[in-house]
Amino acid sequence: MSGPMLIMIAVAGGVGAALRFLVDLAIQRRLADRSALPWGTMVINLSGSLLLGLITGYVSGHVDQAWATVAGVGLLGGYTTFSTASVETVRLLADRRYRDGLINGLGMLFGSVLLAYAGLLVGRLG
Repeated sequence: MSGPMLIMIAVAGGVGAALRFLVDLAIQRRLADRSALPWGTMVINLSGSLLLGLITGYVSGHVDQAWATVAGVGLLGGYTTFSTASVETVRLLADRRYRDGLINGLGMLFGSVLLAYAGLLVGRLG
């Protein structure tokens, strides 16, 4: 991998992380309920999975693989956050909010996989 490519991935990752912060903040402000499920992380991971599926599906024969790597690994890698989702799920379970923990953990897992698959299918149509 070339130096310029690595820099582009790093910059895209930074943009993705900043975007994640802004989306999460907007959702938190909109809901204004600290005891609710961590909807910001859920929306981020679900939308990121859908977008990565779309990009992956569309890339074949349409886009230079380098740009797909920058968008997928960099931007969406910085945007999505599996570790935060894991910690939020564990916190819900530790607080004995078992239903919320299961909804958050399993909902995000299955929802992300389904949306990534849907994105892949739709991306291949383009």
